Amino acid sequence: MLFDFANVLVFTVLGLGFVWVNLLIGRLLRPSNPQVRKLSTYECGEPSTGSAWVNFNIRFYLVALIFIIFEVEIAFIFPVAAVFRRWIETGQGLFAFVEIVLFIGILFLGLIYAWAKGDLEWVKKVKA
Repeated sequence: MLFDFANVLVFTVLGLGFVWVNLLIGRLLRPSNPQVRKLSTYECGEPSTGSAWVNFNIRFYLVALIFIIFEVEIAFIFPVAAVFRRWIETGQGLFAFVEIVLFIGILFLGLIYAWAKGDLEWVKKVKA
């Protein structure tokens, strides 16, 4: 039994050693000529302006997350739609239909919740 643990230890040491040696070789072989232009922030080929510490509006992230949630819905519904005819032939069509309706219903409730909270409105009104 100790031999099995020794195998794990040897492979762990070899793996860590392999990573360390490759990092060391890379550090020795790569050129090192830092310049101000190379150390600056790269923004899609455009010269950067201002500080990188800019406060973004949280609504960008909320709208993006809601979009992703409803895009993932399509990824889950498409396979069911692809085999739905076969399920009808085997007698499982009603069960699959109820599951998909329940799934869409839960997502619809989430959409209503986000809408009621005002997360879909770009300009939120401040409650006084």
